[in-house]
Amino acid sequence: MASPQSGERLKVFIALASVYILWSSTYLAIRIAIESIPPFMMAGLRFFISGWVVYAFLRFTGVKAPEKKEWAAGALVGFLLLLVGNGGVVYAEQWVASSLAALGVATVPLWTVLFFGLWGRWPSRLEWVGVALGFAGVVLLNLEGDFRAHPAGALAIIVATIGWSLGSAWGRRLPLPKGLMAAAVQMIAGGFFFFVLSFLWGEPVPEAVSFRSGMALLYLIVFGAIIGFSAYTWLINNVRASLATSYAYVNPVFAVLLGVAAAGEKISGAGLGAMAAITAAVMLVIFGGSTTKQSD
Repeated sequence: MASPQSGERLKVFIALASVYILWSSTYLAIRIAIESIPPFMMAGLRFFISGWVVYAFLRFTGVKAPEKKEWAAGALVGFLLLLVGNGGVVYAEQWVASSLAALGVATVPLWTVLFFGLWGRWPSRLEWVGVALGFAGVVLLNLEGDFRAHPAGALAIIVATIGWSLGSAWGRRLPLPKGLMAAAVQMIAGGFFFFVLSFLWGEPVPEAVSFRSGMALLYLIVFGAIIGFSAYTWLINNVRASLATSYAYVNPVFAVLLGVAAAGEKISGAGLGAMAAITAAVMLVIFGGSTTKQSD
């Protein structure tokens, strides 16, 4: 019979595999989806639909509805994670290759452990080495032509990573709903905020949506949000921050390979150097401490 500890490790492994593999492909899916759907409108559809699907499933299985304070906390975290975090990536991918956007998000573990440190939970020495190495990879990334040519895209990626990291750290201190209901509330709120931003931005309703974009949006709803975001929400509340956000080091490797193979994107020597640095960084982060979260 498996021990409780081995069962918990299996959950961590499955959740990590979900964000490692599924979120690696969402960068390319986003780029395809916004070919015929305005970016903020697309993100709103993605998260609003996903959130209500998860919410309906949980209520059907007997999970109680969130209280007002839990809705408020979930809306705040949803604003930071999705509107600021994911929204910045979606905005940047209008000009920046999906593989480079994924590499830019590699700063998430750095910002997240810094924000967690403000609440007294700093990473171990080995984890610090991994974070520093990952940051070095991002420095190499700045040599990439797409970021130099489109400073607005580069700035959007920076703002996105800070917003996502702050939301991840702050969410541990807020009265969020328990379990996957937290993900549902955050996605519903985030989707609503995207719709408001889309309206204020003046995005037109597309006359027609291409088959490619429609399928990419469906993929983002099912695999990127319902499965991927739910897995991340569980991780950030059950394991240490550096491990939960280590997907940001792994995703670029797969995203680069997928972007080159499926979309004909190109990566320079600097990009390859960044990929090697962040691959080494994630190994240090994973093996730098225990898989369980630190006590608050």
